[in-house]
Amino acid sequence: MSSSLLLKNIYCLQPTFDGKKYWGADLLIENNKVAKIAPGGGLAAPAKGRTIDCSNHVVIPGLVNTHHHFYQTLTRNHPAVQNAKLFDWLKFLYEVWKYVDEEAVYYSSMLAMAELMKTGCTLTTDHHYLYPRSFKGDLMGLQFEAADTLGMRFSPTRGSMSLSKKDGGLPPDSVVQTEDEILADSERCIKTYHDSAPDAMHKIALAPCSPFSVTKDLMTKTAELARKYGVRLHTHLCETYDEADFCQEMYGMRPVALMQECNLIGDDVFYAHGIHFNDEELKILAKTGSHIAHCPSSNMRLGSGICRVNEMLPMGINVAIAVDGSASNDSSDMLAEVRQAMLLQRVKYGSDALSANEAFTMATENGAKALNFSNVGRLEEGWAADLAIFDVSTLPYAGSQSDPVASLLFCGTNHNTDYTIINGKVVVDHGQLVGYDEQELADKANAISKRMMGQAAKEEAV
Repeated sequence: MSSSLLLKNIYCLQPTFDGKKYWGADLLIENNKVAKIAPGGGLAAPAKGRTIDCSNHVVIPGLVNTHHHFYQTLTRNHPAVQNAKLFDWLKFLYEVWKYVDEEAVYYSSMLAMAELMKTGCTLTTDHHYLYPRSFKGDLMGLQFEAADTLGMRFSPTRGSMSLSKKDGGLPPDSVVQTEDEILADSERCIKTYHDSAPDAMHKIALAPCSPFSVTKDLMTKTAELARKYGVRLHTHLCETYDEADFCQEMYGMRPVALMQECNLIGDDVFYAHGIHFNDEELKILAKTGSHIAHCPSSNMRLGSGICRVNEMLPMGINVAIAVDGSASNDSSDMLAEVRQAMLLQRVKYGSDALSANEAFTMATENGAKALNFSNVGRLEEGWAADLAIFDVSTLPYAGSQSDPVASLLFCGTNHNTDYTIINGKVVVDHGQLVGYDEQELADKANAISKRMMGQAAKEEAV
């Protein structure tokens, strides 16, 4: 059955971030696509369907989040690691995360996606690499179930760790898997869930966690498996100096050289962070077409450094934006992350280092490209109907109407949308989540978090 949704008299519509803006435009959605954009308005309300008055609203393409760890929503703001750097932060939190179970995966996934959707994100990935031995059932199936409940366009990665403490890695033995287990389940996930369509609701990528948590052999075999099925590859890379030192000590080479040796590099690969590349490595990234998921808040929170986005973009490196895990951010506020990306470059490179339009492009088109969604990230006729709609008539935006789109980054005290539309469906309506009761979700997440923290504390006391 066909469905129509008309956005009427849009105060400011920015279908792309190349300078094109429409004032007083109408936008018609039919089924899951943008059917018509009338720059001067005048579209008739559909006989069957809904009309939303957008005369106070900025409408932009939905934002794309390219790196996250959903389960970390349950361990935000832990006092023991509020001031820790990455490796110390990981060592402590692994002792809590090993208690992640089926309920924790489902509700943390729903919580992270709910926050993202309420702040303008319409497409997200997730990097789940913890597979406790006590876990029962289909972990990725639970995540897709959560995404479908909320209506999120979702492209998670089947993550992996094979090196535990006894192998020189950081995690406890109970959360890593053998290489055979990892590869077998990775293939199962692709066959079960991956949809290659350019605007699919479900995709799969494969993601060894990091150079210090998997073997070289697993990275190589994972890359082979991903290319066999034509899916994306992902890993953390060059996040800290410690990582570079680890690779040099264990493999006798820097992280990018390791990726080349494992064939985990190319235009089907997106790396999280990418802070500490040297000049020669940037040239390699540009030449191979590899993508970067820039995580500004996490990088500041952990004191990891500043990604060289200002230098990467002119080289043709595709840089997208990501909130990263909610224990190193400690939020899934996607609009705030776009603002942070814009401001952080200015700290290092000056006041004109990254414009609002450039930051928004990174958070839409660039993100969709990194995740391999070719009909997502712009509002064009025939493209996916993914939109973020913000009311800019409120007090925090007063005086900013000379550029209402940029005001979303420069102004405001509340990053929540009035409406979020994914695949043609309203999933946030008048600021409220449609697919699940928000208070019930918060209460459930708090209870699971308390249980996990209590288990970890009890074990430590023994």
